[in-house]
Amino acid sequence: MPFANYKFPEGIVDHARKEEIIHRTTEMFVEYFGEDVRPYTMVLVEEVADGGWGRADETLTREKMGLPSKSA
Repeated sequence: MPFANYKFPEGIVDHARKEEIIHRTTEMFVEYFGEDVRPYTMVLVEEVADGGWGRADETLTREKMGLPSKSA
């Protein structure tokens, strides 16, 4: 079963963009593996709380990424 898991900082991806990500990812898997994988393809779009994730031993926040604060 093809599976993709996207994680974004909370509040930067709206519902329409999430749907687009799901559709385009599914189409990519179908392009690579054929139409038979469509019903088994899973795409998970997750929102991660500010400061709830990191990379290279550094906690990432919206501020560190140059994004406006969620309340802005």
